[in-house]
Amino acid sequence: MARSFNLADLFEIVAAAVPGKLALVSGERRLTYRELDERANRVAHHLAAQGVGPGDTVSLLAYNRAEWLEAQIGAYKLRAVPVNVNYRYTAGELAYVIGDSNSVALVGERSLIARLGAARDGLADLRHVLVVEDGSDDDVPDAVEYESALAAASPENDFGERSPDDLYLLYTGGTTGMPKGVMWRHEDIFMSAMGGGNAMGDPVPTPETLAEKVLDGGLNTMVCAPLMHGAGMWVAWAALTTGSTLVLWTGRSFDAAQVLALAAEERIVTLNAVGDAMARPLVAELEARPGRYDLSHLLVIATGGAVTSPDVKARLHELVPSLLMILDAFGGSETGASGQAVAPAADGQPRFVPRGDDTAVLDHALRPVGPGSGEIGQLARRGRIPLGYWNDEAKTARTFVTDDEGVRWALQGDMARIEADGSVVLLGRGSLVVNTGGEKVFVEEVEATLKRHPAVYDALVVGVPDERLGSRVAAAVSLAPGASATPEELVAHARRTLAGYKVPRDIRIVDRVRRSPAGKADYRWAKGLYQ
Repeated sequence: MARSFNLADLFEIVAAAVPGKLALVSGERRLTYRELDERANRVAHHLAAQGVGPGDTVSLLAYNRAEWLEAQIGAYKLRAVPVNVNYRYTAGELAYVIGDSNSVALVGERSLIARLGAARDGLADLRHVLVVEDGSDDDVPDAVEYESALAAASPENDFGERSPDDLYLLYTGGTTGMPKGVMWRHEDIFMSAMGGGNAMGDPVPTPETLAEKVLDGGLNTMVCAPLMHGAGMWVAWAALTTGSTLVLWTGRSFDAAQVLALAAEERIVTLNAVGDAMARPLVAELEARPGRYDLSHLLVIATGGAVTSPDVKARLHELVPSLLMILDAFGGSETGASGQAVAPAADGQPRFVPRGDDTAVLDHALRPVGPGSGEIGQLARRGRIPLGYWNDEAKTARTFVTDDEGVRWALQGDMARIEADGSVVLLGRGSLVVNTGGEKVFVEEVEATLKRHPAVYDALVVGVPDERLGSRVAAAVSLAPGASATPEELVAHARRTLAGYKVPRDIRIVDRVRRSPAGKADYRWAKGLYQ
């Protein structure tokens, strides 16, 4: 059978090359590549028997666990389209994603599917539910138990040819609006976000090349981010397509002590985390218990999905002597992995080096701005980019645009400028800019400044209504354990580096700044503090 840059094909190539190698560690479950492949085959055969076929969508609703990947790979084997569903959603939000994606099947944990309740009745396309047991006794009517279904299905790999054009669908919540499904070709997402079979160099030239590369052995890779978000999913696939052993953090919430203990036990070489939301707790645990964790195998910490502060990176290097690098990737659901973060700009703004020449900053006429010009524009990527948004032509037209020369660009929504050395300075999301008294304030700049205060653990900045200014800058700040600071002290700190109009006029000290499992800021919550 001919092979292509299709995710199922790529996984099968690796599984055939190293069948006996440990592929996945998920809690107590340990699966070789052969075992993971066979279980995915069983999922595929079961779904096929329920009428699921090429192009059909299958929603996945679970925490990090082996069954999540088994079901995803199984769907790809059928040329079906898995749909990542956020396990933190309410019944209405769950129903929205499952319904908007036109899912004909749902695979998920019993307690999470039960959360749908009566909302499930409105899902006209949904005709099959496969329940993964999670210890709950919630009732899920008209469902089939996952392990029973797999036991009755064939483990044979007897599927037809697939295409690199098969659809990869990633639902993203972002910071505003309803979740939206970003549509990619398999080949494009593999090359743009999953490392292309060679994360540290050029992508593999042919699918078959993977078989040669994996025989050299992969790296023990640990994913702490949720698989239901791109940051975790992409690293997981980068591991599984390079013959690595993938270790999943399966806790229901992030626990730095247990994560470090697992990393030590499994001799992790590459650890995936999500910005400060995970990196700061790791630093705090390592500082509190020096020498407790044997991390001598840990060479790389790969972060993404949210900003990792320079001081946190510096402490990690001090606390983990074996650490060679911290790969702080920048990208998004609409652009893939766009580049690598480097030292901040002189004004403290996040800065990264683009990956290749496909990333640019465009002005209002979709023309690239010149390096060192100081001009602010929208960050964009061309080349291997998504096809558009699922079921949303209007959003597709606004985000995926074509310039006067016929070049198609994906606009990620971030405002930026290019330094003279070609590095890109991120200024913030255009949708989050605070217009205060006619001046524009990028919230990420203010957040970065607040987090440089030694007492600050995390911060979110928002615009709130103001009778005189239209909007004023406000912030929600959490403090490091044992630290103290008053809002007045934080305002004085901000004034030392920020123009007056950028300094928060209101600061609320909170116990915890609210973020998603993927580290994304909850700006709605922050605004709600001022209502």
